[in-house]
Amino acid sequence: MDLSRRNLLASTALAATPMRHHHRGPVRTGFENLAADGYALLSGRKAGIVTNPTGITRTTEHIVDVMHRDPRVELTAVFGPEHGFRGTAQAGGSEGRHDDPATGLPVYDTYLKSGRSLADIFTASGVDTVVFDIQDVGARFYTYIWTLYDCMEAAALAGKRFVVLDRPNPVTGRAAEGPVLHEEFASFVGRRPIAQAHGMTVAELAGLFNGEFLDTPVELETVRMTGWRRTAFHDASGLPWVPPSPNMPTPDTALVYSGTCLFEGTNLSEGRGTTRPFELLGAEGVDGRWAAAVNGLGLPGVRFREAYFAPTFSKFQGKTVGGVQIHVTDRAAFDPVRTGIALLVTARKAWDGFAWRSDHWIDRLTGSDRVRTMIDAGADTDEVTGAWQEELAAFRRVRKGYLLYK
Repeated sequence: MDLSRRNLLASTALAATPMRHHHRGPVRTGFENLAADGYALLSGRKAGIVTNPTGITRTTEHIVDVMHRDPRVELTAVFGPEHGFRGTAQAGGSEGRHDDPATGLPVYDTYLKSGRSLADIFTASGVDTVVFDIQDVGARFYTYIWTLYDCMEAAALAGKRFVVLDRPNPVTGRAAEGPVLHEEFASFVGRRPIAQAHGMTVAELAGLFNGEFLDTPVELETVRMTGWRRTAFHDASGLPWVPPSPNMPTPDTALVYSGTCLFEGTNLSEGRGTTRPFELLGAEGVDGRWAAAVNGLGLPGVRFREAYFAPTFSKFQGKTVGGVQIHVTDRAAFDPVRTGIALLVTARKAWDGFAWRSDHWIDRLTGSDRVRTMIDAGADTDEVTGAWQEELAAFRRVRKGYLLYK
């Protein structure tokens, strides 16, 4: 794995826009700083924006609506990701090409498009600057960061300028955790070798992508936040929370997601179809032995309650299943990736019906076949998590060069 093939200080990698306004107090997003600067960065440009329902102001107005009515901005197109621009589609869906009823702007569908086909969409839209503003949740397999990557790559192919408006990582930017993707397992839930919990903001990731992974770097500019600290969780930001996707209802979901999403790769429910997706896990035939086993590990900052639930859709729809509910007791001490591995290890031992998905989706989620094969061979949590420490340390060294905040 080569994560250092370009100079970390490449001129396009961290082109952060200096703002003339200083701010103290709650976090001000990249969009707020762009607006406070009179949209100078977009002056004289035909702009299109990649966004979704999370692209809002602190008063919950969508930034597309705000920019559309501002004469200082020539906003001519919107690009919708998975779930769509206005968020009408479920997982694995999008809204298609349409005109936005509220603004009349053309909305182009970017979902599952990349490379030349996406570049052609940017060209056809007539924009010269592509803007990105979507709330991430800090996990490698959350697809919006790969929408960012694909759009950067396509913008470079199309000769478009690219601007990233930053937002907080809701689960902090303290550290990267978990296995690093192996390139042969690349997919839309992981294009490039970053850690499972990357601990970065979207603007920081954009710099990393541009400096390390894009064959042709894009003309990149980032508009930083003010007031954000790496140790801050979402509730310290003063910003409203909008679910970035239908099964990411709260910041609590985001806190556990980088570990418990691994259950998508098993025959257990990951809690989709409940009011606590990714916090409730279970299957038919699971009983209290699982909660007892994982509580017995003494994992820091978390407890597990024996739980029963009936998903309204997805796995086990309409059936009552047994499992656990995750209760984070100390979020600063909580390690979601280690917790996810511990839950897999104990589930396999506590329930004889445990199985991986037949397509080995777990390998795409963890970034290699190592987690699956080690757990099948009887490895414990320490052995599995210890196996990726060398590659994680290498990623952390490279990551450090792209961090924008203290």
